[in-house]
Amino acid sequence: MNQDHSNPHDDDDLDGVDENGYHRPSKSQRKRDSHDLQDLGEVLVTMPKDRLTDIDMPESLQDAIEAFKRTKSFEGKRRQMQYIGKLLRGCDPEPFQEAVASFKLGHARNALSLHEAERWRAELVHDDQALTRWVAQFPDSDVQKMRALIRNARKDAAAAPEARSGRGFRDLFQYVKQALEAQEKAERDAQPAQHNEDDE
Repeated sequence: MNQDHSNPHDDDDLDGVDENGYHRPSKSQRKRDSHDLQDLGEVLVTMPKDRLTDIDMPESLQDAIEAFKRTKSFEGKRRQMQYIGKLLRGCDPEPFQEAVASFKLGHARNALSLHEAERWRAELVHDDQALTRWVAQFPDSDVQKMRALIRNARKDAAAAPEARSGRGFRDLFQYVKQALEAQEKAERDAQPAQHNEDDE
Protein backbone atom coordinates (compact mmCIF):
# COMPACT_ATOMS: atom_id res chain seq x y z
CA MET A 1 0.00 0.00 0.00
CA ASN A 2 1.46 3.32 -1.11
CA GLN A 3 1.30 6.04 1.45
CA ASP A 4 1.49 9.68 0.52
CA HIS A 5 4.23 11.16 2.66
CA SER A 6 4.05 14.62 1.06
CA ASN A 7 3.73 17.49 3.45
CA PRO A 8 0.94 19.94 2.50
CA HIS A 9 3.13 22.79 3.76
CA ASP A 10 5.99 21.91 1.34
CA ASP A 11 4.38 23.86 -1.52
CA ASP A 12 4.18 27.50 -0.54
CA ASP A 13 2.20 28.23 -3.69
CA LEU A 14 -0.86 26.24 -2.60
CA ASP A 15 -3.63 27.79 -0.58
CA GLY A 16 -3.16 26.82 3.05
CA VAL A 17 -5.81 26.13 5.64
CA ASP A 18 -5.26 27.43 9.15
CA GLU A 19 -6.20 25.66 12.37
CA ASN A 20 -9.71 27.18 12.26
CA GLY A 21 -10.40 25.78 8.81
CA TYR A 22 -10.12 29.15 7.00
CA HIS A 23 -8.28 29.31 3.69
CA ARG A 24 -5.30 31.61 3.75
CA PRO A 25 -3.84 33.14 0.55
CA SER A 26 -0.88 31.35 -1.04
CA LYS A 27 2.57 32.87 -0.78
CA SER A 28 2.36 33.85 -4.48
CA GLN A 29 -0.99 35.57 -3.97
CA ARG A 30 0.34 37.50 -0.97
CA LYS A 31 3.33 38.56 -3.08
CA ARG A 32 1.05 39.72 -5.92
CA ASP A 33 -1.14 41.66 -3.47
CA SER A 34 1.94 43.29 -1.97
CA HIS A 35 3.18 44.35 -5.44
CA ASP A 36 -0.28 45.75 -6.30
CA LEU A 37 -0.26 47.85 -3.13
CA GLN A 38 3.28 49.02 -3.89
CA ASP A 39 2.15 50.10 -7.39
CA LEU A 40 -0.83 51.87 -5.82
CA GLY A 41 1.50 53.70 -3.41
CA GLU A 42 3.76 54.78 -6.30
CA VAL A 43 0.83 56.50 -8.02
CA LEU A 44 -0.50 58.03 -4.79
CA VAL A 45 2.78 59.86 -4.15
CA THR A 46 2.55 61.52 -7.60
CA MET A 47 -0.96 62.85 -7.00
CA PRO A 48 -1.48 66.50 -5.98
CA LYS A 49 -2.46 67.20 -2.38
CA ASP A 50 -6.01 68.33 -3.26
CA ARG A 51 -6.70 64.97 -4.93
CA LEU A 52 -5.34 63.07 -1.92
CA THR A 53 -7.53 64.94 0.59
CA ASP A 54 -10.59 63.63 -1.28
CA ILE A 55 -9.63 60.07 -0.28
CA ASP A 56 -10.67 58.83 3.13
CA MET A 57 -7.33 57.64 4.50
CA PRO A 58 -5.68 57.35 7.91
CA GLU A 59 -3.63 60.35 9.00
CA SER A 60 -0.55 58.13 9.32
CA LEU A 61 -0.77 57.27 5.60
CA GLN A 62 -1.27 60.91 4.64
CA ASP A 63 1.81 61.85 6.72
CA ALA A 64 3.82 59.01 5.13
CA ILE A 65 2.96 60.24 1.60
CA GLU A 66 3.93 63.82 2.53
CA ALA A 67 7.20 62.53 4.05
CA PHE A 68 7.94 60.62 0.82
CA LYS A 69 7.49 63.82 -1.21
CA ARG A 70 9.96 65.62 1.06
CA THR A 71 12.54 62.80 0.97
CA LYS A 72 15.46 63.41 -1.41
CA SER A 73 17.66 60.31 -1.26
CA PHE A 74 16.92 57.22 -3.34
CA GLU A 75 17.35 54.89 -0.34
CA GLY A 76 15.14 57.09 1.85
CA LYS A 77 12.41 57.08 -0.82
CA ARG A 78 12.68 53.29 -1.18
CA ARG A 79 12.24 52.75 2.57
CA GLN A 80 9.39 55.27 2.75
CA MET A 81 7.62 53.54 -0.15
CA GLN A 82 7.87 50.21 1.67
CA TYR A 83 6.32 51.88 4.73
CA ILE A 84 3.49 53.30 2.58
CA GLY A 85 2.87 49.79 1.19
CA LYS A 86 2.75 48.42 4.74
CA LEU A 87 0.20 51.08 5.79
CA LEU A 88 -1.92 50.38 2.70
CA ARG A 89 -2.16 46.71 3.71
CA GLY A 90 -4.26 47.83 6.69
CA CYS A 91 -6.68 49.85 4.50
CA ASP A 92 -9.53 49.00 2.18
CA PRO A 93 -7.83 49.35 -1.24
CA GLU A 94 -11.01 50.13 -3.21
CA PRO A 95 -11.26 53.92 -2.54
CA PHE A 96 -7.56 54.25 -3.40
CA GLN A 97 -7.94 52.23 -6.61
CA GLU A 98 -10.93 54.35 -7.67
CA ALA A 99 -9.06 57.61 -6.95
CA VAL A 100 -5.99 56.41 -8.86
CA ALA A 101 -8.12 55.24 -11.83
CA SER A 102 -9.84 58.65 -11.93
CA PHE A 103 -6.47 60.45 -11.70
CA LYS A 104 -5.01 58.34 -14.55
CA LEU A 105 -8.10 58.95 -16.68
CA GLY A 106 -7.66 62.69 -16.17
CA HIS A 107 -4.04 62.41 -17.31
CA ALA A 108 -5.05 60.42 -20.39
CA ARG A 109 -7.73 63.01 -21.25
CA ASN A 110 -5.20 65.83 -20.86
CA ALA A 111 -2.72 64.06 -23.14
CA LEU A 112 -5.42 63.54 -25.80
CA SER A 113 -6.48 67.20 -25.56
CA LEU A 114 -2.88 68.35 -26.01
CA HIS A 115 -2.39 66.11 -29.07
CA GLU A 116 -5.67 67.35 -30.54
CA ALA A 117 -4.69 71.00 -29.92
CA GLU A 118 -1.27 70.43 -31.55
CA ARG A 119 -2.92 68.78 -34.58
CA TRP A 120 -5.35 71.68 -35.04
CA ARG A 121 -2.60 74.28 -34.63
CA ALA A 122 -0.47 72.60 -37.32
CA GLU A 123 -3.46 72.42 -39.70
CA LEU A 124 -4.45 76.06 -39.09
CA VAL A 125 -0.91 77.27 -39.77
CA HIS A 126 -0.28 75.17 -42.90
CA ASP A 127 -3.72 74.83 -44.53
CA ASP A 128 -5.93 77.77 -45.59
CA GLN A 129 -9.04 75.55 -45.50
CA ALA A 130 -8.44 74.54 -41.87
CA LEU A 131 -10.11 77.68 -40.49
CA THR A 132 -13.33 76.83 -42.39
CA ARG A 133 -13.28 73.32 -40.89
CA TRP A 134 -12.57 74.78 -37.43
CA VAL A 135 -15.50 77.23 -37.60
CA ALA A 136 -17.83 74.41 -38.74
CA GLN A 137 -16.87 72.46 -35.61
CA PHE A 138 -16.63 75.48 -33.26
CA PRO A 139 -19.21 77.99 -34.55
CA ASP A 140 -18.86 80.24 -31.47
CA SER A 141 -15.21 81.02 -32.27
CA ASP A 142 -14.07 84.60 -32.73
CA VAL A 143 -13.05 84.31 -36.40
CA GLN A 144 -11.32 87.71 -36.54
CA LYS A 145 -9.20 86.84 -33.51
CA MET A 146 -8.35 83.44 -34.98
CA ARG A 147 -7.26 85.00 -38.29
CA ALA A 148 -4.92 87.33 -36.37
CA LEU A 149 -3.53 84.42 -34.31
CA ILE A 150 -2.96 82.31 -37.44
CA ARG A 151 -1.28 85.26 -39.19
CA ASN A 152 1.10 85.78 -36.23
CA ALA A 153 1.91 82.06 -36.04
CA ARG A 154 2.67 81.99 -39.79
CA LYS A 155 4.93 85.04 -39.45
CA ASP A 156 6.75 83.25 -36.63
CA ALA A 157 7.12 80.11 -38.76
CA ALA A 158 8.47 82.12 -41.73
CA ALA A 159 11.07 84.01 -39.68
CA ALA A 160 14.67 82.86 -39.43
CA PRO A 161 15.13 80.42 -36.49
CA GLU A 162 17.08 82.96 -34.41
CA ALA A 163 14.37 85.61 -34.96
CA ARG A 164 11.43 83.43 -33.91
CA SER A 165 9.81 84.35 -30.61
CA GLY A 166 7.46 81.37 -30.56
CA ARG A 167 4.74 83.60 -29.17
CA GLY A 168 2.51 83.32 -32.27
CA PHE A 169 2.57 79.53 -32.01
CA ARG A 170 1.92 79.60 -28.25
CA ASP A 171 -1.00 82.06 -28.48
CA LEU A 172 -2.71 80.04 -31.23
CA PHE A 173 -2.14 76.81 -29.30
CA GLN A 174 -3.67 78.30 -26.12
CA TYR A 175 -6.74 79.56 -27.99
CA VAL A 176 -7.29 76.15 -29.65
CA LYS A 177 -6.69 74.27 -26.39
CA GLN A 178 -9.19 76.42 -24.46
CA ALA A 179 -11.85 75.93 -27.17
CA LEU A 180 -11.32 72.15 -27.07
CA GLU A 181 -11.52 72.10 -23.27
CA ALA A 182 -14.71 74.21 -23.28
CA GLN A 183 -16.32 71.82 -25.77
CA GLU A 184 -15.23 68.78 -23.74
CA LYS A 185 -16.69 70.33 -20.56
CA ALA A 186 -19.97 71.14 -22.31
CA GLU A 187 -20.21 67.53 -23.52
CA ARG A 188 -19.50 66.16 -20.03
CA ASP A 189 -22.07 68.52 -18.46
CA ALA A 190 -24.68 67.41 -21.00
CA GLN A 191 -24.19 63.68 -20.27
CA PRO A 192 -26.09 63.46 -16.92
CA ALA A 193 -29.00 65.39 -18.45
CA GLN A 194 -29.03 62.91 -21.33
CA HIS A 195 -29.14 59.98 -18.87
CA ASN A 196 -32.05 61.59 -17.01
CA GLU A 197 -34.02 61.97 -20.23
CA ASP A 198 -33.37 58.32 -21.10
CA ASP A 199 -34.67 57.23 -17.70
CA GLU A 200 -38.03 58.95 -18.17
